Amino acid sequence: MVDEFKHLRIEDNGTYIICYLSNPPTHTFTATGVSEVHRFLTTIEDRSDLRVLAFTGAGEDVFIKHYEVGELADTAEKNLQSKESQDDPIELHAFHKMLLRLRDLEAIVVAGINGNTAGGGCEFSLGCDLRIMADGDYHIGLPETSVGILPGAGGTQRLSRLIGSSRALDLILHAKLLTPSEAHDLGIVNELIKKDTFLEDLKLYCEDLSNRAPIALRQVKKIIHHGLDMSLEESLLLEQEAFGVTMNSKDAANAMRSLLNSEDNIENVAKFEWKGE
Repeated sequence: MVDEFKHLRIEDNGTYIICYLSNPPTHTFTATGVSEVHRFLTTIEDRSDLRVLAFTGAGEDVFIKHYEVGELADTAEKNLQSKESQDDPIELHAFHKMLLRLRDLEAIVVAGINGNTAGGGCEFSLGCDLRIMADGDYHIGLPETSVGILPGAGGTQRLSRLIGSSRALDLILHAKLLTPSEAHDLGIVNELIKKDTFLEDLKLYCEDLSNRAPIALRQVKKIIHHGLDMSLEESLLLEQEAFGVTMNSKDAANAMRSLLNSEDNIENVAKFEWKGE
């Protein structure tokens, strides 16, 4: 990776990339960090060989602590001093745009939550396709109401879509922080990983995804994300179109024929050598 970053360390493994988020000693997310993620995404968005992108914390026992409160406090104080009316926003801010770029990236995006994360860190993870978390003495959540604000980087919308409006309201209104087990039980975290082997297991998780049918995975990601904003009839048409894409691929034709000609069950076909064609 040619580009150098202050807050990101990139480990390029070919079909998957691990991006380590680093901002010691606070381990918070900042405007500079958001800008660097945007710049990093620009370098990889057109890579046809990339199948999985994972983010994890470079610090020990912390993914992203939260968004930098100092930046938020400065903005709030400037707003009060300016005494200008707060106009309706005319465009999404950089954090929103960053997470939408992750949504639209063809590669599967994984949040490897290796420790504590709250506020903007939790919201960053919610903007990823999948979340795996170290099973340790950690917490995850959206506690912004405890300091008089609300989750402003998509947390209210993504959490309610993920676990339902009632549960999201309860967690956000009470500023609740969850243990990894509680987050997993609610469906916020997809899988819990042993703390001591987290990085190794994160790489295995990425390798497993990157060894699966790339055309099918790209289409599944697209239609699930975009189908949420459509009527059932519209989303079914989107699914039908995506199914047609897979049915016109050499990978699918060869894999299904291979299944018919073997004694393996369908679970073992995931080991098929996928060419992305």
